[in-house]
Amino acid sequence: MDPKVRQYISTQAPDRQSIIADIHSIILERDKTVVPVVEPMMGKEMIVYKAKGMMKYALSGVKNYMSLHVLPIYGSKPLHEKYQRLLDQADFQKGCINFDSAAKMPLDIVRDLISDTAGIDLVKIREEYLKDKKAKAKAKKA
Repeated sequence: MDPKVRQYISTQAPDRQSIIADIHSIILERDKTVVPVVEPMMGKEMIVYKAKGMMKYALSGVKNYMSLHVLPIYGSKPLHEKYQRLLDQADFQKGCINFDSAAKMPLDIVRDLISDTAGIDLVKIREEYLKDKKAKAKAKKA
């Protein structure tokens, strides 16, 4: 494990260290496209998992809860709804899942979530979006 990631996990409350370490391992095991770095995001330091230099996931422990950011579910209503049903004890936002205990984030479901999102290439989606936006703007001017 990367020393900065290990240090980040070790600074978490003792009851959080195991679940954060387990989720970290699942992300690396199920999505070979990402590289973890510890860096600030949204004003807090967290483990950010980048694919092709772009954030795909992030994992953090803040004052009252832990958070797993999963950018691929932000743009996929079916995936978002599926995991909102399956992780019904967690608090879902647009692209993140907040939880305050390991019981609210069953690891078998987290494994499936990461497996379902691993193949989503956010850089490709962004490039296609920008290309489409440019084509629409060009068509509008014509």
